Amino acid sequence: MVSLLLAFGILIALFVGFNIGGSSTSVAFGPAVGSNTISKAGAAALMTAFALLGGATVGRNVITTLSEGLVPEGTFTVGIGIIVLFFIGVALFLSNVVGVPASTSMTAVGAIAGLGLATNSLNWGEMGRIITWWLVSPLIAFWVSGVIGRYLYPWLVTKFAVTQTEGSLVKLDRSAGFPWVTLGPNTTTREFVGTSLVVLIACYMAFSAGASNIPNAAAPLVGSGDLSVTNAILIGAVGVGLGAFTIARRTLDTVGNDLTELPLLAALVVAVVSSTIVAVLSELGVPASFVIVATMSIVGLGWGRATRTATLSETVGRDPPDVSVGALAAESEDAPTVGGKTGDPSRVETKPIGDEESEDLPKASDLFEPGTTARVIVLQNVVPAIATVAAFLVFRYGPWF
Repeated sequence: MVSLLLAFGILIALFVGFNIGGSSTSVAFGPAVGSNTISKAGAAALMTAFALLGGATVGRNVITTLSEGLVPEGTFTVGIGIIVLFFIGVALFLSNVVGVPASTSMTAVGAIAGLGLATNSLNWGEMGRIITWWLVSPLIAFWVSGVIGRYLYPWLVTKFAVTQTEGSLVKLDRSAGFPWVTLGPNTTTREFVGTSLVVLIACYMAFSAGASNIPNAAAPLVGSGDLSVTNAILIGAVGVGLGAFTIARRTLDTVGNDLTELPLLAALVVAVVSSTIVAVLSELGVPASFVIVATMSIVGLGWGRATRTATLSETVGRDPPDVSVGALAAESEDAPTVGGKTGDPSRVETKPIGDEESEDLPKASDLFEPGTTARVIVLQNVVPAIATVAAFLVFRYGPWF
C-alpha cells in the first residue's frame, strides 16, 4: 500500500513540476524568445538544465526548511506529503482560473503550517523568520529597482543598445583544420555580447526558479523519508522539463506575463533584481514568491524612472512627480535593445535628473494597472492563507489522521 501511495505521490510531484515548468519558462525566457534570440526548444532545454542546477544546489536548503524546519522531522508521512502536494496543485489550478499566478512556495509553507498547527508542532521561530523575509524582500526589490530606475536606467539604455543584424549570430569556421565558432558575417561584437547577456540572464532566472520552486514538488516526499533529496529533485526537474517542452510553448507564443510585457531592457533589470533576491533567500532556506518580488521590482523601476523629472531638493515642499510605470516605455528609438532593427546609440542624449519633463516620459502604454497589481499581491497572500486553514482542518479533524 505504501508503494502505491509513493507512486501516486511521485505522479503528483511530476504534475506540480510540470506546471512550474510551464509557467516559469515563459517568465525566464520570454524576452529571449520574443526577440528571436533563442528558439522555444532551446529555451526549454536551458530551462530544464538550469532549474535542475538551482534545485540541486541552493534549493536543498529550501527542501530542508520545508521537510523538517517548520515541523519536526518524522511528522511527514507519504499520505501527508500527498495532501500537501494536493494543496500546491490546487493553487496552480486557481492561478490558471483567475489568471493570476499563485505562489507555490507560499502555498507549500501554508499547507505545512496548517499541519504544524493541527499537530501542535509548528516551529514558530522558523515561521516568523519566513514571514519576515516575505515582508522585507518586496521592499528590497522596490527600492533597489527604484534606485536603478532613477540613476542608472537612462545610462543602461545607451550602453545596452544592440541593433540586430541579418544572418546568424555565430558560424562554424573550419578553415583552421578544426571546427571553431566565430561571429556571423554581419554580427558585431556589441551584438554578440548583448545577445549573450539576454540568454545568460534568462538562465539565471531559470536557476533561481529551480532553487525556489523545485523544492515545493520535492520536499513533501523527502519529509516522509521515502525519497532521498537527490531523487526528489530529479523528479521535480523532470516535471519542469516536461512543462517547458509542452505547455510553455503556448505561453512563449503570447509572452503573456508581467515581465515580458515590459521593454526588453526593463524586463532584464527586473529579472536580475528579482532572481538575485530569490536566489539569496533560497540560499538562506527561505521559500519565496518570485511573482511578488518581481511585481514590486516593476513598480519600483517605473517609480524611479518617473522621479527623474525632479531633483531631491526640488521635491521638498512641492507636489510629488506624476509617477507612471509607462515611463519605462520611453526608450529612445535611437537605442533599441536586442531585437531592434534600426537605431544609432551615439544619437541618444541622456538628460540630467531634474531636466527631464513629463513629456520626456510618455505614457505610451501602462505596463501595469494598480488594480491588477493589488489583485496579484492580495491573491498571492490569500491562497496560502486558504491552504493553511484547509490543511489545519484536514489534519486536525480528518478521520484518517
